[in-house]
Amino acid sequence: MTVGITGMGTYVPGETVSGEAIAAESGIPEEVVVEKMGVREKHVCPPDGDHATDMSVEAAEAALADAGVEPADLDLIVYHGSEYKDHVVWSAAAAIADRLGATNAYATESYTLCAGAPIALRQARAQLETEPIETALLVAASREEDLVDYANEDSSFMFNFGSGASAFVVEAADGDPADPDDGEGTAADPFEGRSRAIVEASAAETDGSFADDVVMPAGGSKRPPSAETVREGLHTLDVPDPDGMKERLAPVSLPAYLSVADEALDRSGFDRDDLDYVALTHMKRSFHERVLDELGLDPASDGYYLDEFGHVQSVDQALALARGVETDRLEAGDLVCLLAAGTGYTWSATVLRWLG
Repeated sequence: MTVGITGMGTYVPGETVSGEAIAAESGIPEEVVVEKMGVREKHVCPPDGDHATDMSVEAAEAALADAGVEPADLDLIVYHGSEYKDHVVWSAAAAIADRLGATNAYATESYTLCAGAPIALRQARAQLETEPIETALLVAASREEDLVDYANEDSSFMFNFGSGASAFVVEAADGDPADPDDGEGTAADPFEGRSRAIVEASAAETDGSFADDVVMPAGGSKRPPSAETVREGLHTLDVPDPDGMKERLAPVSLPAYLSVADEALDRSGFDRDDLDYVALTHMKRSFHERVLDELGLDPASDGYYLDEFGHVQSVDQALALARGVETDRLEAGDLVCLLAAGTGYTWSATVLRWLG
């Protein structure tokens, strides 16, 4: 059985906020916001529109059209985006299925914060290989920018949060995985020209000691929402111990990124020397360049830095793929690693053989 991505779609709202505006509101120098934090601008949602399901449907319709798949042909819909969505304790996946007209699909959700895209592909591949289903739609959206308080310097690493959505159509085909190369510089395609990429193996690891380092103080069962919590401004994201988090995260983050990338490559039958492109979670510019350099890649050509989007939770990997194609950095025959991390802290990777 071969599993491939046959369609891809992204969506970002039309409204933007510039790095200059973030600097003015936060008091952080513009050069730091734009150059160090890596935010020239980011897309944000209006208060009364572009909710998680709205953006997911836009991206999903684009992906379905790209794949030539009708909503009624879907067997599975997985929402792997932000839990900050239209309503709390609520299935965005079910609402998306209904709005798309995916009457034959069951809908479920997978949540690994910003590490979600590689893990959602890992889960979908496993299901398609083992269950009597053929076609899945993976959707994600985020507008967590709403939860950022620019007056809270302790949460400044989240000032890059932007809004948007992504979708992948993932299908299964009978037979062994395609040969990596057909002799003409492109991977053979078991989907007869409809596939963008073959989904290879994945890896992930978690260090749960970071579980309480990024929280929204109120709104959960420990401190339910009330007039008091609203007055105290406890419904935005906070970092209770920013210095302690940085001190503990610094020595483990890069090794964890490299570890999951290496493990996913090894499970797929490859190593770093085979890697051509990395679709990486948005992070400060210097660390983005360090990760790619450690993997033996050139940050200027073998990845895409999302400084016109910021960090859009588990949408980042699809945005980096789309911009890689648009800028001719990602080409048919390339070996790709989707590489991500989410607070908690989980690092994840999935390898793709890109077909174009």
